Amino acid sequence: MSESPFAGRPAPARPPLQFYFDFSSPYSYVASEWVNAVAARHGRTVQWHAILLGVTFQAAELKPPVAHPIKRDYSLRDFERSAHFAGLPYRQPEHFPIATHNAARVFWWLHDTQGAQQAVSFARAGLRAYFTRGVVLSDAAQLRALVTELGLDAQAAEAAWQDEHWKQRLRAVNEAAVAAGVFGAPFFLIDGEPFWGNDRQPQIERWLASGPFTRL
Repeated sequence: MSESPFAGRPAPARPPLQFYFDFSSPYSYVASEWVNAVAARHGRTVQWHAILLGVTFQAAELKPPVAHPIKRDYSLRDFERSAHFAGLPYRQPEHFPIATHNAARVFWWLHDTQGAQQAVSFARAGLRAYFTRGVVLSDAAQLRALVTELGLDAQAAEAAWQDEHWKQRLRAVNEAAVAAGVFGAPFFLIDGEPFWGNDRQPQIERWLASGPFTRL
């Protein structure tokens, strides 16, 4: 019997998970702490996308949960509860929600000029800073201080978030996210299948382990 021409060749790489997050989303913070590990357990990588929730909400004609009085108190309790359930520190920011366009522009500046790993490191640090220390990422001075703390060039970062090129880069990312069906954060696209919310983790784990679910 002749040997298969494919014998000994490595299996083709499986597509990465697409992870959409906003720096002002508590559930994005929680998901950001598990998404890479979950993907790695199943031989996958993750592509992170910093987006603006306001853009996706507008496209979907939605409002943030805390904008509804009947949902606000519950949502604030659930943010903290969900973080603690995941074993993460959490302190509800005094200023919430905040504008995150500058932080998102820094993410894409780092992504395109220094690589995805540097951008992801910044994203995780930014989410932790906001949801554990109350660092207001919408405040230019506090964002500069965080960038400096991370060993990055604060002057270059500020120039980037003010630069029309990176403004347009973020606009294009938001438009692409909406076109892909993203309407909230965290949002995941896996093999073309959409999953919305941090609480989709068990379904994501099963999808990665065994493939598409049987549809009734």
